[in-house]
Amino acid sequence: MVVLPELASCGYPLASAEEARSCAEKGSLSLQRWQEAADGGITVIAGFSESAPDGVYNSCALIDQSGVRTIYRKLHLWDREKLLFSPGTAAPVLVDTSFGVIAMAICYDLEFPELTRNLALSGADLLALPTATPYNPRPTGTHPMAVTLAMATARLNGIFLACCDHCDSERGLPFDGGSVIVSNNGWLLAGPPPEYGEGLVMADCDLEAARDKKRGERNDLFADRRPLLYESGRP
Repeated sequence: MVVLPELASCGYPLASAEEARSCAEKGSLSLQRWQEAADGGITVIAGFSESAPDGVYNSCALIDQSGVRTIYRKLHLWDREKLLFSPGTAAPVLVDTSFGVIAMAICYDLEFPELTRNLALSGADLLALPTATPYNPRPTGTHPMAVTLAMATARLNGIFLACCDHCDSERGLPFDGGSVIVSNNGWLLAGPPPEYGEGLVMADCDLEAARDKKRGERNDLFADRRPLLYESGRP
């Protein structure tokens, strides 16, 4: 399985709604090229600008040898994306693949634990996350916050994460370069690339391991939940 960044078909950031529409017109060509790659026996997850009758969307597609299995439209738009794209209106669809059950989200979506927890509860083994995370200064010796969030999300939900970020800079915008693969226990299996630059991040993942939510002899990550009590303090 190969994961490419957010808006891999056209780059990031986009300057205007007109450019987003122009990129969307070329989105189908990118899907065709990724389909050709998938014909070689791989599954591709990649971000693109999608044109639809009701708007232009920041989307990602899951493509395998059978074609486009599903397209997800980003629910939570970041900053100027709200000026360029329409927000998605449907939750990500889980897809059964030869690897396991795959869910997709895009970049800023990761900051909404309600979304990722629901995907895990629905049976996702792995969350694929195309992203374009702008660089933010951080304390020396620490990972980008997006990497920390990926590790925490994997740990809290017992799922694998595969995050593919842009790196270096484009149109004057520097990126975090935080491409990582995270285990269902929250540990980094691979990445980030050296100096958070260009690189190929690879790991072997047994996605069936994500279906065991045990945390020691007496605890189970999902069975121990007490959802009826979590909102009891609200007026």
